[in-house]
Amino acid sequence: MVKLGDIFDITSSKRVLQKDWTKSGVPFYRAREVVTLSKQGFVDNDLFISEEMYSEFSEKYGVPQEGDILVTAVGTLGQTYAVKKSDKFYFKDASVIRLSKKQEVDTSYVQYALKSPDVQRFIQNSSGATVGTYTISRANETEIPLPPLEEQKRIAAILDKADTIRRKRQQAIDLADEFLRSVFLDMFGSKVNKSGWEEVRFDEVAFIDAKMVDPRESEYLDLLHIGPDRIEKNTGKLLPALTAREENLISKKFLFDQTYVLYSKIRPYLRKVALPNFVGLCSADMYPVRPKDGLLTREFLWQLLLSDDFTKYTETLPDRASIPKLNRNELTSYRFKLPPIDLQEKFSAILRKQYQGYLSNKASRKISDSAFGALSQKAFSGELLSGKWT
Repeated sequence: MVKLGDIFDITSSKRVLQKDWTKSGVPFYRAREVVTLSKQGFVDNDLFISEEMYSEFSEKYGVPQEGDILVTAVGTLGQTYAVKKSDKFYFKDASVIRLSKKQEVDTSYVQYALKSPDVQRFIQNSSGATVGTYTISRANETEIPLPPLEEQKRIAAILDKADTIRRKRQQAIDLADEFLRSVFLDMFGSKVNKSGWEEVRFDEVAFIDAKMVDPRESEYLDLLHIGPDRIEKNTGKLLPALTAREENLISKKFLFDQTYVLYSKIRPYLRKVALPNFVGLCSADMYPVRPKDGLLTREFLWQLLLSDDFTKYTETLPDRASIPKLNRNELTSYRFKLPPIDLQEKFSAILRKQYQGYLSNKASRKISDSAFGALSQKAFSGELLSGKWT
C-alpha cells in the first residue's frame, strides 16, 4: 500500500475569476465537466479563457499534461480523467485536483484503484476534511495497492476488457433512446406540426384526473413512490424508488397506473417524463396525465412531453419563482397539431418493440456491472496477482 502523495505531486490550479471567462479560446473545466469526461471521454463545453491567459497560467502555474490524472474534489467526489496528449484545457481551482507522476506508474491502473470500493469510501468520508470536499491534504494521504509496473499493466488490461463490455451495454441503451427520438421526429416533425393536421389544446386530448390518496392506508403502503428525483432527465427512465411504507409518507399523493404518463412540473427544462408500467404513487410535484382513448396514445404523449417543441413552449412562459414550475393551466393550454391515431399507434408499436430490447440490454448491463465490481474487488485485494508476485 502506498500513499498517493508518495507517487504523485498533487496540486490544484490558479483561481480563475468569472469576469475572466470568455466565449471562445481554451476550454475551462470544472468538476462537472470532469465528471462527464470520466463517464464518456468527451464533453461539450461552453466555458473558456483567453489564449493569453492560458499561456500566462501555463508558464506560472502549469496546466494538465499527458499522463496526469484529474480528480473531482467538490460535489461528485472521486471521479477521474486521464489527460491525453491532444488535450488542451484549464481547470477550476478547488473543484478539481491534479495528480502528476513522481515515478512511473500505469495511469489506467491508478484510475481503477481510485474507483475501487475501499478507496472511494476513504474519498467520500469527510473526516478531517471540509464536508463535500476532497482536499489536497486528504488526497496525499489516500492509499492504494501498488504492485510492480508490469503487474499494474496486466491488471489494468484485464479491467479494461471488462469495462469495455460495460460501456458497450450502456451504448446500446443510449442508442435506443436516440433511435426513438429519431423515429418521433421522422414521423411527426420537430414541431409536431404537419399541414392538414388539426391543431388542438392539450386538455382536448388528455386528462389530468388521477385521484389523491392517503399513503398511510394499507392498500397503498407498499406501492412505489415516484418523485421528480426518481426520473432521469431527458430520457424518462425510471430510477430505483422506495415504497410509501419505506419513506414513511404522510401527505396525500396521486395514485397512477399503466394508463398514465408522469410529468414533473418542477424545472420543465430537465424534461423528466416517465412511462410507468405499474400502479404507484407520485408526489404533488408531478402531473399524472392520461390520454383520451381514440385521440392520443400513451407512447406518443410521452415523447410529445419530451420533445423540443414542448420544452420551447415551457421556456416562453413567465418565471414567477426562483424554481421554475409549470402550472396546470399552462400545461393544458399547450397547442399542437394532432397526428392521425393510426400513425400514433404505429409509433407506439415501434416503441413497445424497442422497449423489449431496452430491457434486455438493461439486464445485460446489470450483469456486466456486477461482474466488473467483483473483478475489481479481486484486483485490489491481490487475487488477480500473477503467481510470481503472490
